[in-house]
Amino acid sequence: MTTKKSPRKPATKAKPAAAKPTAGRAKPFDTILIANRGEIACRVIKTCRRLGIKTVAVYSEADRDALHVQMADEAVLIGPAASAQSYLVVEKIVEACKKSGAQAVHPGYGFLSEKQEFQKALAKAGVTFIGPDAHAIHAMGDKIESKKLAKAAGVSTVPGYLGVIKNADEAVKIARQIGYPVMVKASAGGGGKGMRVAWNDAETRDGFRSATAEAKSSFADDRVFIEKFIEEPRHIEIQVLCDRHGTGLYLWERECSIQRRHQKVIEEAPSPFLDAATRKAMGEQAVALARAVKYVSAGTVEFIVDGKRNFYFLEMNTRLQVEHPVTEMITGLDLVEMMIRVAAGEKLPITQAQLPLKGWAIESRVYAEDPFRNFLPSTGRLVRYDPPPEDAHVRVDTGVYEGGEISMFYDPMIAKLITYGANRDEAIGRMRAALDRFHIRGVSHNIPFLASLMSKDRFVKGRLTTNFIAEEYKNGFNAADLPPDNPTVLTAVAAAVNRAGADRNARISGQLPGHEIKVADDWVVKLDDAEHPVAVVPVKGGWDVTLAGEAVAVRSAWVPGQPMFEGTVDGQPIVVQIDRKGIGWRMFHAGAQVDVQVLSARAAELAALMPKKAPPDLSRYLLSPMPGLLVSVAVKEGQEIKAGEELAVVEAMKMMNILKAERDGVVKKRHAEAGASLAVDQIILEFA
Repeated sequence: MTTKKSPRKPATKAKPAAAKPTAGRAKPFDTILIANRGEIACRVIKTCRRLGIKTVAVYSEADRDALHVQMADEAVLIGPAASAQSYLVVEKIVEACKKSGAQAVHPGYGFLSEKQEFQKALAKAGVTFIGPDAHAIHAMGDKIESKKLAKAAGVSTVPGYLGVIKNADEAVKIARQIGYPVMVKASAGGGGKGMRVAWNDAETRDGFRSATAEAKSSFADDRVFIEKFIEEPRHIEIQVLCDRHGTGLYLWERECSIQRRHQKVIEEAPSPFLDAATRKAMGEQAVALARAVKYVSAGTVEFIVDGKRNFYFLEMNTRLQVEHPVTEMITGLDLVEMMIRVAAGEKLPITQAQLPLKGWAIESRVYAEDPFRNFLPSTGRLVRYDPPPEDAHVRVDTGVYEGGEISMFYDPMIAKLITYGANRDEAIGRMRAALDRFHIRGVSHNIPFLASLMSKDRFVKGRLTTNFIAEEYKNGFNAADLPPDNPTVLTAVAAAVNRAGADRNARISGQLPGHEIKVADDWVVKLDDAEHPVAVVPVKGGWDVTLAGEAVAVRSAWVPGQPMFEGTVDGQPIVVQIDRKGIGWRMFHAGAQVDVQVLSARAAELAALMPKKAPPDLSRYLLSPMPGLLVSVAVKEGQEIKAGEELAVVEAMKMMNILKAERDGVVKKRHAEAGASLAVDQIILEFA
């Protein structure tokens, strides 16, 4: 274990935390170690900096150059890249505390944040755990036991059977008593693992077997329980904050219904669905549950809410949540600071009656994944990383920087983008603009998907359920799901961009007098295989573009070479990302990308005569859908295969991706063998 001191200057400037420091209060600790990585580690460091607290980062060999390592005052190497040998090893974190002299540890979320063994080990070493004690962690960590505690505390729970279910026959009997549909769930589950919905006896039997097997594999605990499946469900959670002096607060709610495969994608606060009475009832029950286990620190009580605003307890997360920034935005509180001060024994400085609920906040999770390839993870270097500028209405929590790497070893989150407005419509509008402004190159990302979500009528109207994505994207996500764009706008911007470049080129030195380059006003914009004749004339502050006989005012200070075109089109603000592509441009707007060429009339005439090269026929090949490790190849050369048959398994980001045959055929050649490191679209098999 080695220690890094006085790390080099961060690659990106650290931003201040959301809330201002509490005036006149003493520093709770001198040194805090953050037992985490990525954006949450950077987030904790920002608050500690503001409070004047020294920070210690821990890092694996894969994270030597990570942003949290650069930002911290000191950093300690704790092991190899695999988290099971570094971030998840309690003894190494405790040793790092002793080595650095840290008085307290903030666990962030994930890793060891909800492990009672970690809290106990720190307590034994005389180090404060910034979170609840082991009793509360244990009580809320088991889904079955937590539901029993919730029921005893007067918290509304989903009808179900909380005992241990012996076999599939007993599962069917219980499901019939509850009434279909039911949910079969792993007791120690999380992240959607070990969960099955059953609508009849056969599905209950299958669900019990598969949930039990998955739970045993994922959590080494094969216990499952059954509860009523709530139709038209919303996932709404209550943020609680409790101190050691008897104060327990609920910091309103967060709407987390927009989920994909049980993973949250968009979160917002408050919920567009709750009324004041339901909000109060849910909040009071959440605090009652926290008090029942003598909870101290920030925590989240999750509920499922049906279409009639009946709510039922799901589970309690005994840590800070990924989506905590939206709560900070509407309350003005810094939850990390509150956790630190509570851990130091301080009393909360606010009562429930004093707690504000002001405005609206939305968070989008920006991931390194390809939404056009079924959200397969993407790894590699961030060739360009330029988030939207932060202010009172836009916040970016990140753990990466331009030139850094998205590693295959950890969660592929790039950043959390949070926007704030006086109301929900304003927050959505700012989110759309901020997504347009987020400039990422080098890895695939899900911004097109996020932009599409923001444009959906159901989302704008707040008609959300946890089935939203499955219902709105029944055939998966593709280009047709992107928000419709006005071709006039992009055509006008392309014409202006071209004119700016042509005018600059015309100023080249060394031209013969009387033979200077003269830039024409008339051009043809080729966009989406359509040709648009335009006239573009420079004016003060921008360009006037005539398109189909209509005048379009394009105003911007853009100059050639800038990746972001920011300005207005007919008075409406617009941001378009622009990459040079051959003799044209690739333009990104509202989640979509289009390739554009701007040609003279004669060049357009000649281009129309050019033969078009047909794309290669790749139907005879099995291609790797992502970079990763080829775990196995299930077929041999000359073997006949049937549609749906397993062909190969590729591992990436700890996910096993089974590749199956789309149609019957014969294997002609194996181009790659098990153990090979594959690039995206690399050939694995060739068919006859």
